[in-house]
Amino acid sequence: MHELTAPRAGAAPQRSTRKVSWDAVRTGCVVLVMIYHATHMSRVTHPELSPRTLFFPYQVGASLLLVISAYFAAATIGRGSLRRYWWKRMARLLPPFVGSVLLIWLVLRFLRPPSWVEPNGRDLVGHLLMLWNWKPAVYAFLDGSHWTVPLQLLGFSFAAVLYATKLGHGNKIRWVLWTAVLLPLAQWHIRISGAPETYRMLVDGFGAHRWHLFVAGVAIWMVSTGRLSRRHFALLLASCMFAQAMHNYIRLPDGQLDCDWGSTLGVWAGLLVLTLVACGPDWKLPPTLARGVTWFAGISYGVFLSHQTIGYVLLHYLDTNGVPPLLQTLAMLVTGTAVGWALTRAVERPAHDFLMRVYDRTAARQSG
Repeated sequence: MHELTAPRAGAAPQRSTRKVSWDAVRTGCVVLVMIYHATHMSRVTHPELSPRTLFFPYQVGASLLLVISAYFAAATIGRGSLRRYWWKRMARLLPPFVGSVLLIWLVLRFLRPPSWVEPNGRDLVGHLLMLWNWKPAVYAFLDGSHWTVPLQLLGFSFAAVLYATKLGHGNKIRWVLWTAVLLPLAQWHIRISGAPETYRMLVDGFGAHRWHLFVAGVAIWMVSTGRLSRRHFALLLASCMFAQAMHNYIRLPDGQLDCDWGSTLGVWAGLLVLTLVACGPDWKLPPTLARGVTWFAGISYGVFLSHQTIGYVLLHYLDTNGVPPLLQTLAMLVTGTAVGWALTRAVERPAHDFLMRVYDRTAARQSG
């Protein structure tokens, strides 16, 4: 298991069973996200930037991070109180999200390039409320990376509700997983053909076209713990892969369909790697590399939240001052890591610890 249940007061410290291989794949996914944004989405969003020397146009890392989140949701949901499980996830996700949004808004207000639109208070409130998840044409992103946050919040909340019922246990969970994959697939033709706005809002708002990523994460955990046969897992994972391919289809202006096969194959390969990590032995990395990977994994959520828009501002100023594109990309990676580390140290960890103390004190008073 990746996390340890907190030891009882006065008990001997438990030896960590943390697998460095999970830290390695999480680190790799976040780095892929950063490179994708620095070398591809930066010019899609801001075409005035110089062409990039290093070019990685595949959306892979963020999708695999959702798979990893689902894996650890399944792995940890049975530990202790279900309410504490849910509160712990909210305490981990929301404070750094709020902190990163405030920081990004301030950077855009006071450090943005002159040609960029100045965000106002409505933009700040809309982003904090994640309204872009429902109405992206009305509420603009302050940072496009944040699209995963509401899906994780919904995923953890749904997992807690499901686990509290019979549907979250035994054979019934298999039916839930298959439904979560097949139901959106059955509606694919509606989504790809220009669905009514209300339908699109609900489907995108609840992330239905990405449910297969959560299913894949849960299925990987189930097969790694013997709760799912290998044959059943192979069928379920193949269905998730097919759903990912269908998700990556778009309709071109001339009416033809086109699939982003590069991103699709990248996610497929990532799913196989995650399966090997879950089912196989831990990786034996050199001690220095292992410490670095574990350190970066520990700040990866803060890096993910804060690197994109702030990085684009940095790219603009470096580009206008003649810095070579490859050095611009490196500068964005280093800056994103530094800001993510600061966000983790100043907001994520202290806020999480504070909120968990509040919960535990409240729970102790209620039980007493």
